[in-house]
Amino acid sequence: MTSWSERLGTVGVWRGVTDVDPALARTIEGLGYGTVWQGGSPGSDLRAAEALLDATASITVATGIVNIWKSDAAELARAYHRIRATHPGRLLLGIGSGHREATPQRTRPLEAMARYLDVLDEAGVPVADRVLSALGPRMLAMAAERSAGTHPYLSIPEQTAQARAALGPHALVAPEQTVVLDTDAAAARRTARAFLHHYLGLANYTGTMQRAGFTAADVSGTGSDHLVDRIVAHGDAAHLADAVRAHLRAGADHVCIQVQPVAADVTPVLRAVSRELGLATAPA
Repeated sequence: MTSWSERLGTVGVWRGVTDVDPALARTIEGLGYGTVWQGGSPGSDLRAAEALLDATASITVATGIVNIWKSDAAELARAYHRIRATHPGRLLLGIGSGHREATPQRTRPLEAMARYLDVLDEAGVPVADRVLSALGPRMLAMAAERSAGTHPYLSIPEQTAQARAALGPHALVAPEQTVVLDTDAAAARRTARAFLHHYLGLANYTGTMQRAGFTAADVSGTGSDHLVDRIVAHGDAAHLADAVRAHLRAGADHVCIQVQPVAADVTPVLRAVSRELGLATAPA
């Protein structure tokens, strides 16, 4: 079977699991994107992923991410095997430990992740069919040992390069890139800040941002313009496409774009970025 870097395609779309239905998945596929990433802690039964796979011809569906504190590992394994039987090679399990502010029981996440992966191993879920959301160096080391690679979230190209260096040339590095199609910088930053507000209150994300070189002042409050501009690409479609290319140049195999604001019709943005990247002959 081909590698994940080939099966995922160069560019995919990240969207909350409740915000993408079969019709949108077919549109995404038709625009040339290789993968739909289902965010917002998809359930371990994977019914939402299965519905998208049933409705499309070739696109990959990846979870971004299944939260180990909210999803039963044994059920996830059963769902994986069920879907693999009907859609071989089209499901990638993105797995993560979430953040402690939302999950009071989140203690010793490395140990908990190891136990979760043990269950998947025992149930015959291949190491090659899962990736970890690895924000810190120790989780990244686990990703290298016990998965196909990593799916970083809210990261910048320099972190993509660090992940590539840590994981080596053959692992999958598939970062998310948030985008706002708006050439009014002030308006675009307002949209970006509305999106980032939640994450700037979470220690694992602000810690990762500071490891990337942002200062405590950058991550405080609503975030500095410097932080907002680096993490959320905004501007015309050409600029958004350049943000994707920056991750690819830094060593990413695949980049998934997340369109903000989430409530807007994302199809025009996806069409415009697809054209800039030459993903497909996008319909008018």
